[in-house]
Amino acid sequence: MRWWGIAAAGQDFYRPKKRRARLKPEAVWEIENGLGLSGLDVSAADTARTALYAAVQRLFESYDFVLAPSAQVFPFDKNVHWPAEIDGRAMDTYHRWMETVACWSLTGLPVLGMPVGFGTQGLPMGVQLIGRHQADLAVLQLGHAYEQATHWVHRAPAPSVVGG
Repeated sequence: MRWWGIAAAGQDFYRPKKRRARLKPEAVWEIENGLGLSGLDVSAADTARTALYAAVQRLFESYDFVLAPSAQVFPFDKNVHWPAEIDGRAMDTYHRWMETVACWSLTGLPVLGMPVGFGTQGLPMGVQLIGRHQADLAVLQLGHAYEQATHWVHRAPAPSVVGG
């Protein structure tokens, strides 16, 4: 589904070879994979997404919210294009290091990113708070309660928060 959407949105940048040369290799990879999809491929992906949505709806029959990590790795040096390996496992695409967000994006459910702490090197990590279908307000309310209890904004403010 991602490739299909990116190919549709990016084909005007991809088709003229002069413009394609200015695209990042990852963008070309996404568009080319999308252009190679058949109608059957897109239909199968849609069926899989529907099954995922149904499974998540069953999860919410027992739970009000889901808390999930926001990435598989802590922030990395800006000069690293993307992590090629995590814990000895090779990453086959540039977005595998953050694939924990993919299933929630596919469901279209409300998701709020929240800070949770720092690793041994002082780098931040976050979690995703996921709510039921159309429970956007409940997710924001719980996120606000979490901020009131933890005071993350005051403990480690981002430069834009402190006027920078």
